[in-house]
Amino acid sequence: MSQRIARVVLDSPLPQLDRLFDYAIPEPLDATIGPGVRVRVPVRAAGRVMDGWVVEIAAESEFEGRLADVEAVVSPVPVLSSEVWTLARRVADRAVGVAADVLRLAIPKRQARVEQAWLQRAPEPLRLAPLAQGPASAPPLEPAVPLASAASSPHDRATDSRIPERAGGESKGAPPALTPYPPHLLEAVTAGARLVVQAVPEPGAWTMTLAELVAPVLAAGRTAIVAAPDGVALDRIEHAMREALGDDRVVRVDADQPAAARYRAFLTAGSRTGIVVVGTRSVVYAPAHHLGLIALWDDGDPAYQEPLAPGVHARDAALIRQELSGCALVLLAHSPSAEAQRLVELGWCERIAFSSRPLPKVIPTALQTGGDRIATQARIPSSAWRAAADAVQAGPVLVQVARPGSDSPSGSTRTASELGKAFPRARIVVSHGGARIAELGPEPALVIATRGAEPQVSSGYRAVLLLDGERMLARESMRVAEDALRTWSNAIALAAPGAPVYLVGVGGAIATALGQWRQADLISAELAERQALRLPPAVRTATLVGTTAAVEAAIEAAGVDGADVIGPTPDDEGLVRTVIRFDYRRGSEIAEALRTEVLRHASGRRSAAKQHPPRAVGLRVRMDDPEPFVGERPQSGRRAGRMDG
Repeated sequence: MSQRIARVVLDSPLPQLDRLFDYAIPEPLDATIGPGVRVRVPVRAAGRVMDGWVVEIAAESEFEGRLADVEAVVSPVPVLSSEVWTLARRVADRAVGVAADVLRLAIPKRQARVEQAWLQRAPEPLRLAPLAQGPASAPPLEPAVPLASAASSPHDRATDSRIPERAGGESKGAPPALTPYPPHLLEAVTAGARLVVQAVPEPGAWTMTLAELVAPVLAAGRTAIVAAPDGVALDRIEHAMREALGDDRVVRVDADQPAAARYRAFLTAGSRTGIVVVGTRSVVYAPAHHLGLIALWDDGDPAYQEPLAPGVHARDAALIRQELSGCALVLLAHSPSAEAQRLVELGWCERIAFSSRPLPKVIPTALQTGGDRIATQARIPSSAWRAAADAVQAGPVLVQVARPGSDSPSGSTRTASELGKAFPRARIVVSHGGARIAELGPEPALVIATRGAEPQVSSGYRAVLLLDGERMLARESMRVAEDALRTWSNAIALAAPGAPVYLVGVGGAIATALGQWRQADLISAELAERQALRLPPAVRTATLVGTTAAVEAAIEAAGVDGADVIGPTPDDEGLVRTVIRFDYRRGSEIAEALRTEVLRHASGRRSAAKQHPPRAVGLRVRMDDPEPFVGERPQSGRRAGRMDG
């Protein structure tokens, strides 16, 4: 019998090792080595032994020399599925990154005791989806209703085509939580549609919407993935899913879990169907097979941006995985991201908005002043001050501020102190990122919270005051209006039905969009401006950092027009930073050109590093930086942007 060959991807961040290596499978290991298992192999180029994952088994190799043997099997459990490998490769190639960096996000570190206990309890040998060519999940059904569609991927489409927004009608036969949506929403999900859905502005309604979208997917024997931007939102999603679907149908795979719990959940997610896998940004790489739905809650939240190399946003990874699997995709939010709006205007996603719900009672106060000295100090206008005084007698009142602390006029603790003087009998609650409170009861309280740290009240706040609007809009960011609209929308949705919401110090288009609850209109206008100025997400960007010669060579290889080259800007270490812009349809071409340049510099780095400091040579590439024009942020460890040669 001829010897079998294992094709292995190495667990290495080096771009020159980012390919499959062939190894001979020695006879003692033949029975335990198969696709997806962890192995340890010798690497002559690195002069040491490294870990890796078996991608496939072959009968022969194209390598003409003598193949080295696989040294050991780390674990016989196949932890790398076909779909996840294909996803990792596609994600890395698009981001000019290394596949192993993506796989480290997808596959937790092995926990031997957990693995042994799992294998002992399992009624049959653990099997993940086998490695094979093409999507691992079954093809979706044909859509039962007309849906917005596009012939090609959103990653390759030009950005100037537009389609009219579809109008949603009154629902008559949907489940209770979905009654404000068009009647074909559940049909569209089970048919594999791509949807941008506006969440109903009621406390906690979005979690039940997600649960009801997942239910028919699981009933069909398929698997769903639901992502949250942070642990608090994830807790709410998990609770809603368990309440609606049952504990045995929900698996939480979260990078913040203890290592043993995360690995146990990972094994469960890879060996069952008919479940929903919930988690934060890395859950989009979960080993779910027969995938029927990927859903992201509030995809505009910056927490979805992966800080580790290659720095890919969870939404982009979800888009790629949807293309590979043919599953449904849902981006659910109160206010759409600019990226989601672009997908709608391209016709690649259908936008579905709710109807027949009372709109929030948003009151702009841009021209009002404080009612007394303390109100003025607290930056609260007279009408909002009176509303808060009345509402706090009956229940909780939310006061949102721009930042935590007491060392600035807009700090949460300073505002709490000022309001405590004004309302000496009211209970004061402070919630911010460093000391976040997830939920509160219906008892009267003044709740001072920073953006995104607002506690949830099941019955809703009796009044909401959104302070520091002018400060929030004065931040140096290309996305300042989009971010403000998103965070204000999420806070407004926490108000009880009919409760007043005061938007302090803000007027104009943002106030109009919130008052009419038509955030998509403002985001569409923002997107049109970015298209005119060739700013993301209307175009893609690549940030290049390196020596002047390396950056100039990369720009020439990419073939970018001079008008789309911003820089170079020197840094403190003798390197330069340049940003290039390009259309989506050129994405694959430019990524390949930049990857070739990175590899070219990587091949000569070892010898050059003996004569120069490590950062003095090479080329670093960061694709799709969310803020490419505000300067390079500090990096630590192998953070995003550290793919260098």
